Amino acid sequence: MGRAMSDASDLVAADRAAVVAALTAAVDAGDDILLVAHVNPDGDSLGSALALALALRTLGARPQVSFDAEPFAVPRTLRFLAGQELLVDPAAITARPGLVVCLDAASRSRLGRLARIAAGSRMIVVDHHASNTRFGDLNLVDGEAASTSAMVVGLIDALGVSLDADLAAAIYTGLVTDTGSFRFAATTPAVHRLAARLLATGIRHDLISRALWDTHPFGYLKLLGEVLGRARLEPEHDLTWTWCGQGDLRAAGLDYDEIEGFIDTLRTASEAEVALICKQDDGVWKVSVRSKGSVDVGALCAGLGGGGHRLAAGFVTSAELTELMDTVRAALARAPRLADPAGGGLTGPDAAAGRACAPAPAPAPASTPAPASTPAPDPASSPTSNPASNPTPHLAAAPGQDRAGRGPAVSVR
Repeated sequence: MGRAMSDASDLVAADRAAVVAALTAAVDAGDDILLVAHVNPDGDSLGSALALALALRTLGARPQVSFDAEPFAVPRTLRFLAGQELLVDPAAITARPGLVVCLDAASRSRLGRLARIAAGSRMIVVDHHASNTRFGDLNLVDGEAASTSAMVVGLIDALGVSLDADLAAAIYTGLVTDTGSFRFAATTPAVHRLAARLLATGIRHDLISRALWDTHPFGYLKLLGEVLGRARLEPEHDLTWTWCGQGDLRAAGLDYDEIEGFIDTLRTASEAEVALICKQDDGVWKVSVRSKGSVDVGALCAGLGGGGHRLAAGFVTSAELTELMDTVRAALARAPRLADPAGGGLTGPDAAAGRACAPAPAPAPASTPAPASTPAPDPASSPTSNPASNPTPHLAAAPGQDRAGRGPAVSVR
C-alpha cells in the first residue's frame, strides 16, 4: 500500500511539472489562455479558475475565464470573488484559444458548450475527481486532493507567484466548498495547514463563509421549508430524499444554483445513511446524492451515467420522478459499501448518530477503504507565501463586476 501511494504521488508530481512547463511556455509565447470551470460552477471550480487566471495575469498573460450557464452569470454566493473582469460569455468567444485549462471537470461533457469551443486547442485538465476521464492533452488528476483549488496552489507556487488576498480568497473558497467547511473526511492535517497559510494573507474567513452559506433571499427560506416538508424517509433503503420542481424555483424567485445547499440540511437526518435531492432544470432532473460514509454514492451515480466522489456525487436524467426513484432504489441496493474512511469510529453513548462507527452490511463485495484525502504537495510552508506583501485584510473584486448579472463585490476589511 505504501509503495503504491508513493508511486501515485510521484506520478502526480511529474504531471504537475509538465503542466507548469506548459503554462510557462504559453505565457512566454503570448498565447491566448482560456480557463474553463465546469457547467454551473461551484466554489471549487470557479475559485480554482479565477485563482489560476489571476496568477497567470501576474506573470504577464492575458487569460480569460469562462463556463457554461444559462443565463451566463456568476452564482450569487460567489460574486465576492476577485478577477471577474476576466470572465467571458461562451457566446462571445470567437477565436480558438491557444491553450485551454479545465478546472474541476471530471469529463469533457462537464464543459457544456465550451467543449466545442475548446476542440482543437491544446488542453490541460486539473481535477481531483477519481472518476476523471483524463480527456486533456495533459492531465493533472489527484483523487486524494481535498479540492481542485488545493492542487492549484501547487501550480501557483511552482510558477513563482506569491499568494495575495485575492488569490487566497479564491483558493479558500474552493477548499471550504469541497470539504464542507472542514466537516468532511477529506479534511486532513494538510488541509488545515493550507487553510492557515491562506488566512495568513489577511482574508476574512467569516465573511467568506457568510457569503457562501449564510446569506439568502427570504424566498430561499420559504422554499427550503417546502422542499423539506415533502421529504421522504425510507428506512428499508437507509435513504431520505426530496425534490424541487422548476415551478417551485420560479415561484420563489430563485436561480437553480441557489438551492445547491438544500441537500446539506437533508443529509443531517440521523435515520438515513444516504440523502438525495432531485432538482428540475430545463426539463431534466439533476440529482445530488450524499453518503455519510458507508455507501459509495460515486459508484452508484457512475452506474446511472453520472459520477463524483465516494461520498458526494450526482447524475442527470430525463426520466419521470417515480421511475427515477425506482431506479435509484435498485442501484442503492447494489452500491458498494465502504469501511469507515477515517480508520476509526466515534465512541460514547451517542456514537451511532455519527453513522461512521460501523459500516453497513455489504450486499456486494466491499470496495477498498477510502483513504483520507491530502492535497499534494502540502503548500502550508511554501516559501512563496508572503503574508507581509498584503497586510491589509480585504476581499475586493475589480470594478465593473456587476455586469452580466454578476452583482457588486463584497468588500472584506
